[in-house]
Amino acid sequence: MSTRDQSSAAAGFTPTGTIATGADRRRVVFATVVGTTVEWYDFFIYATAVGLVFGQLFFAPLGANSVLVGFATVGISFLFRPLGAFLAGHFGDKYGRKVVLMWTLVLMGLSTALIGLLPTYEAIGIAAPILLVLLRILQGLSAGGEWGGAVLMAVEHAPKKRRGAFGASPQIGVPLGLLLASGVMALMAMIAPGDAFLAWGWRVPFLLSVVLILVGWYIRRRVEESPVFVELAERKEKARTPIAQLFRKHLLLVVIAALVFAGNNAVGYMTTGGYIQNYATNPEGPLALDRTPVLWAVAASAVTWLLATFAAGFVSDRLGRRTTYIIGWILQLVGVFALFPLVNTGNVWLLFLGLAILTIGLGFTYGPQAALYSELFPASIRFSGVSISYAIGAILGGAFAPTIATALVQATGSTLSVTWYLAGMTLVGLAATLLLRDRTGIPLGPDHEAEQAQSPIYGLSKA
Repeated sequence: MSTRDQSSAAAGFTPTGTIATGADRRRVVFATVVGTTVEWYDFFIYATAVGLVFGQLFFAPLGANSVLVGFATVGISFLFRPLGAFLAGHFGDKYGRKVVLMWTLVLMGLSTALIGLLPTYEAIGIAAPILLVLLRILQGLSAGGEWGGAVLMAVEHAPKKRRGAFGASPQIGVPLGLLLASGVMALMAMIAPGDAFLAWGWRVPFLLSVVLILVGWYIRRRVEESPVFVELAERKEKARTPIAQLFRKHLLLVVIAALVFAGNNAVGYMTTGGYIQNYATNPEGPLALDRTPVLWAVAASAVTWLLATFAAGFVSDRLGRRTTYIIGWILQLVGVFALFPLVNTGNVWLLFLGLAILTIGLGFTYGPQAALYSELFPASIRFSGVSISYAIGAILGGAFAPTIATALVQATGSTLSVTWYLAGMTLVGLAATLLLRDRTGIPLGPDHEAEQAQSPIYGLSKA
């Protein structure tokens, strides 16, 4: 057995990068699902609270613009995701995927719990929104580093023919996080209705993050390091300056990969960014629906999103990442045009139907992303590549989608303008996908860096 093979075997994996036992496989999948669910619960609970209460509690002096500014703070955190991705990518490519995942979890959880303890504007004045934004920035740093590590732990552990299915495990953390965030908020709206929700009910979901940190930490620390990184470390082939190499050799690929995600993220942030929740429940808006049933409808739509995301990972192993994405963009476009006509009926069941239709397309343009991104970049700079592409895509897509949607409705008086905006972003994602060759099944280990470095962009043969 070679030194490299011994290293992989010592880590519990075969030299080909597949999991040695079913128990190892289940542990990796479980850890990535739980970890990303905790992270995204923390991230989405903020956006949900912005749509429901933060305008009144932290931005009240701004009057009619309080919600618009609140949604802008959701977007501000995205501006710091690239910094988180740069740091996580650098340390993840040099020191391993696992250590980065542990600390992003802690940073996100503590930031979220502290938001639950913040005094409001009425109590401490301008310091309240300033502290809120600072904690949201810390959430953005964590989110920027979390995703890349989670997907690489899943995909780099996976058998070659099951990368899509394994990669879907961290992806379902997003709908699970939305389900958990919306469900806990809905539960608190029932336990502490009306003024009690404004006074203290909204804080409980944030404080629960402390418990979730402990659970996520315990589970993640029991997972072995990625076998690809183990091989890189053993052979001393880790990149010294992974980010510099990424931008010198793969800048165009980063941009195209970011646009793929932007097409999904802009549409997804209609719910994960709190826009639909605010639009449907705003007492001065056209619908003025009760808060609790709307939150339950969003939570239920997270289930359809989860199922579609998970299914898309399996489909991508059969049809390829590119074909699955193209199907997803078509389904997403259908969902975009169906969304607001159903929401604007004012019927909660039809609101749920609109969200459910939309989430099918969202699932098919998100489920294969972990495997797609992992197969785009060489092993030595893969963490940097997937993290930074994801972070830039989040800025271009979801960062200010709720703010843009709110401004469009204020300017035009109609949600039709939002529909065309979301349709345009979907077409951007489709166009970016069409520029990429399908690399489903490409070897991921360091033995194949030359093959991995060949550009997957049509018309280019070298990185």
